[in-house]
Amino acid sequence: MSDTKNTDTKYLDSIQSPQDIKDMTVSQLMMLCDEIRDTLINTVSKTGGHLSSNLGVVELTVAMHKVFNTPRDQFVWDVGHQCYVHKLLTGRAESFNTLRKEGGLSGFPDPCESKHDTFIAGHSSTSISAANGMAKAKALLGTDGTVVAVIGDGALTGGLAYEGLSNAGRSKDRLIVVLNDNGMSISKNVGFIARHLATLRARPRYVRAKTLFSNAVASIPLIGTPIRNRLLHFKTKVKKVMYSQSSFFEEMGFNYIGPLNGHDLKDLIRGFQAAKKLDRPVLLHVATVKGKGYEFAEKNPDIYHGISGFDTQTGLTLPSACCFSSVFGEELCSLSEQDQRICAITAAMKSGTGLSKFGERFPKRCFDVGIAEEHAVTFAAGLAHNDALPVFAVYSTFLQRSYDQILNDAAISGEHIVLAIDRAGIVGEDGVTHQGLFDVAFLNTIPGVTVYSPSCYSELRINLRQAIYDVAGVSAVRYPRGGEPEGLKDYQPDYKPNTLWKVAGSRVLLITYGRIFANVKKAADDLHASGISVSLLKLTRILPLEDEWAEAALDYEQIYFFEEGIRTGGIGESMGVMLLQHGYTGKYKNIAIDGFVPSCSTRSGLEKAGLDAKSIERLVRADCMEKERIRPWARTI
Repeated sequence: MSDTKNTDTKYLDSIQSPQDIKDMTVSQLMMLCDEIRDTLINTVSKTGGHLSSNLGVVELTVAMHKVFNTPRDQFVWDVGHQCYVHKLLTGRAESFNTLRKEGGLSGFPDPCESKHDTFIAGHSSTSISAANGMAKAKALLGTDGTVVAVIGDGALTGGLAYEGLSNAGRSKDRLIVVLNDNGMSISKNVGFIARHLATLRARPRYVRAKTLFSNAVASIPLIGTPIRNRLLHFKTKVKKVMYSQSSFFEEMGFNYIGPLNGHDLKDLIRGFQAAKKLDRPVLLHVATVKGKGYEFAEKNPDIYHGISGFDTQTGLTLPSACCFSSVFGEELCSLSEQDQRICAITAAMKSGTGLSKFGERFPKRCFDVGIAEEHAVTFAAGLAHNDALPVFAVYSTFLQRSYDQILNDAAISGEHIVLAIDRAGIVGEDGVTHQGLFDVAFLNTIPGVTVYSPSCYSELRINLRQAIYDVAGVSAVRYPRGGEPEGLKDYQPDYKPNTLWKVAGSRVLLITYGRIFANVKKAADDLHASGISVSLLKLTRILPLEDEWAEAALDYEQIYFFEEGIRTGGIGESMGVMLLQHGYTGKYKNIAIDGFVPSCSTRSGLEKAGLDAKSIERLVRADCMEKERIRPWARTI
């Protein structure tokens, strides 16, 4: 385990760009790797972030920058959370302590942050397709450089990765795909001989010799080409026995190199040098250990995959508090005790979505499909078609990938699937690619979908039961990251789809749903205390849209809709259209989110969007005071 008490970074401190490691010896690079590991452990223990995946790619990243020259050569990381070492080697070591903080370094590659970052990759399985396009553009425009895609074996479970492999393999462009294999060891049947041959094949001299020999044999008059073809056929037969992976990738058009030890700098450098000399797509298979160099992360790579603060010496993490995810998991277990039809589905996020206990108690009814959200939805539709009750627990940001399947495979045929949408709304430090702001807007476009948005734990339990048993077709329950809002600890919900707190004489109506109900309620209470009377409409079932919402709102001169989601296509926008259709002539304001939200705390994000209690109060107060100057109207305290 790395010593994290006294971090000596004499090599890392001297690196301002990747050029600074070009003349370093392998022994110096190995010491640099130790410094990088210590820096990763110490920094992530304070900022939170993705630790075990980055510890596993230290030597790999150093070797890449030793051999290639960014930004002329371009790296595409998949998933992008394994780019921390790359950031340290590309002039960002001094600011690394700002990782995932507002205004600091992103936890993912960001072309706006550095010329060495080429592609945003917050979602998985995209790298090969993107790199394929980059390499093709270089070929078309005659631009120098090699494109390198680094994809983990987990991301290789996504279907898009195979679409990329299929097209990239036949492109004939300068493209290297690095398979960072950290989830499965090299097969035992590969054995010592195969590993030794893999090392030989990765050496540049071997590549040159193989090419010269092939060309020499082919040049023999009359018999050269047939002999070469027979030799290639025999070699392929042998390789199919010794390298199951190589056969697969080479049949897709890649020159396969590996498997290599992902923590042996000499072998990695040789492998990249050999791959660089080939003017065609190469698959470099590298076996790494997730969490390498930090004992606690090696033993529990899933816990240290994405982690908040922890003690570097003991490995102890902060105690996990109750949250919406855990409440969802507990309630689903409770329902499943009584109903054997209920099944749970996750796309490689069992722990993150609160399904760990469900998986332990109902292993035959818990399905982890890998990073394959599209498959998860269609799989759920198949389960539902034969009378099961599937619940797909998924982060809002990843559900976006399943839009086509929700529409075509579930909604059109009326299959009853339940979407448990975790991390809805602003999620904080993971940044722009992970904000859960779009699920409501795209579900709003699909006919027949029912969506619940609870604001507290007890409401979540009620809504989950309703989504499973009370409605048909596609239903969803969306809830935020983290814990219950402070202002709702004593709130007692009911089973109504919406609740109107009507104040006699009030001409102002505030409408909202979900977590920010606590903020809107606080603002309404403060306004009342200062003599401005407002009514409050809380929506719990936000889809389908109900005419009674508009009918209840027609009596008010000023209506405000507050929504923690994207404005375009959201419920607030739809509410405005509905009010117009009902002939509403008053003032309507829709306060929602415009554009992408960068890395920030949830609190800061809500404040910037005007969705915190103080901003809501200020807005309503200012409008009411302006209206008072134009035409006084009675207020009820």
